Amino acid sequence: MSAESSVSPPRVGVWLIGARGSVATTAVTGCAAVTAGLHPPTGMVTETPAFADCGLPPLSSLVFGGHDMVDCPLPKRAEALAAGGVLPPGLPAAVTAELAAADREIRLGGPLSGETRDEDELVEALASDIRDFMTRCDLDRTVVVNVASTEPVPTGTELPASSLYAAAALRAGCPYVNFTPSMGLHHPALASAASESGLPYAGRDGKTGQTLLRSVLGPMFAQRALAVRAWSGTNLLGGGDGAALADPGAAAAKNAGKERVLADTLGGVPEGETHIDDVPSLGDWKTAWDHIAFDGFLGTRMVLQTTWQGCDSSLAAPLILDLARLVARAHEAGLSGPLSELGFYFKDPVGEGPASLGEQYAELVGFAGRLRGVGDPQGNSGERRGLPGERR
Repeated sequence: MSAESSVSPPRVGVWLIGARGSVATTAVTGCAAVTAGLHPPTGMVTETPAFADCGLPPLSSLVFGGHDMVDCPLPKRAEALAAGGVLPPGLPAAVTAELAAADREIRLGGPLSGETRDEDELVEALASDIRDFMTRCDLDRTVVVNVASTEPVPTGTELPASSLYAAAALRAGCPYVNFTPSMGLHHPALASAASESGLPYAGRDGKTGQTLLRSVLGPMFAQRALAVRAWSGTNLLGGGDGAALADPGAAAAKNAGKERVLADTLGGVPEGETHIDDVPSLGDWKTAWDHIAFDGFLGTRMVLQTTWQGCDSSLAAPLILDLARLVARAHEAGLSGPLSELGFYFKDPVGEGPASLGEQYAELVGFAGRLRGVGDPQGNSGERRGLPGERR
């Protein structure tokens, strides 16, 4: 906010599911660091010129809280990430007050071991935590973002944890973002509630590494009329995500989005599989390798191999901040339903839209232009929407 401005920007909540995980901790730390001028907003698309003047909430207006099942305080988690090279040395100490403030707003999630509450009681408890956060922090609106570990694909009729959290977001009247491949708002039992809520939502499964590259290379082969015969890949990763994806069901959920990108950009899925291996010693670092066999003119057989090595938390965190700002602004502007224009950020985006990264970026920039022309940029949006049947 400029010194001349007499109107404070609205305070926007970012409620993180998995709030003490690596991605969430990096996002909170990074927001504080950029706000304080300690680091530039590298990796934040919303800080580029294409997104100027479209009414996005400033980073300084974001207030963090969330649910988690672990009790490691955010300052201590940030110190561990700094020791592992994910965060710059000394940064956790420089923003320890902001980390501690966010940690005070984290509540125990669910379902708990031996849970006795039924689904509706649990959803109401989770929603009550979000509503209390909004009241306590005097927030104009809150965006719920799922950054928890990947779940296996559910097989029964019970709502998985990710869908319980998504239902709680709707019940609390909050827009929702699913940055994971877990079911979340995709569960058929939530379709009616999502459509009737009048809330915007986005997801799913953040596109940060291997699939990001595939969304560039796939269109290249198609546009140059080169026939892809096989596309195989391997992911080596550690940390909580690596442990979660050691479960075959969770790995299958993750790989579905990777395959969709190839199917949509190539017109079909080529031979080959993608394997995910848990290597605990890698921590938050990952290596993704692709082997692409293709035919050129007169059937000449060729191969392209790529290697992507990066820090998953550092790749994801700026996207979390982007999405929180974009979805908060969409909510302020009165938009509702699936925000397909945010497909740029996801492997398996909601709604209809292109799979090519270049086309997705064009849609995202168009969305920024749309936001410039709608809604109240000062956040005076009036009474928050509730949901049919919401407890009050």
